[in-house]
Amino acid sequence: MITQTKRNAIRQRIHSRIRRKLSGTTERPRLNVYRSLSHIYAQVIDDATGVTLASASTIKSKTGGNVAAAKEVGTEIAKRAVEKGIKKVVFDRGGYLYHGRIKALADAAREAGLEF
Repeated sequence: MITQTKRNAIRQRIHSRIRRKLSGTTERPRLNVYRSLSHIYAQVIDDATGVTLASASTIKSKTGGNVAAAKEVGTEIAKRAVEKGIKKVVFDRGGYLYHGRIKALADAAREAGLEF
């Protein structure tokens, strides 16, 4: 019988393949997205120094991890990044499909001033 590969293991394999090619610099940090079942998280990371420059999540909001909450997180992460002087980022979707909550977060971040 063929064993079924777990969905998160597949995502992690895809993410490691993406991370081999994708890296954030001081001039253009990486916007990383993590999606759990109940929340969504976003971080702006400078991989050259290994420092998180800005972060936002749905942990403190009452809306949970739906599409509307992802839009709020996208707007919030863009606002915090722009306050720190970051305009251009590299988008790291974390191995998730560019659809639904991930797409909503990315579109909201673009509308709020980030370029990627």
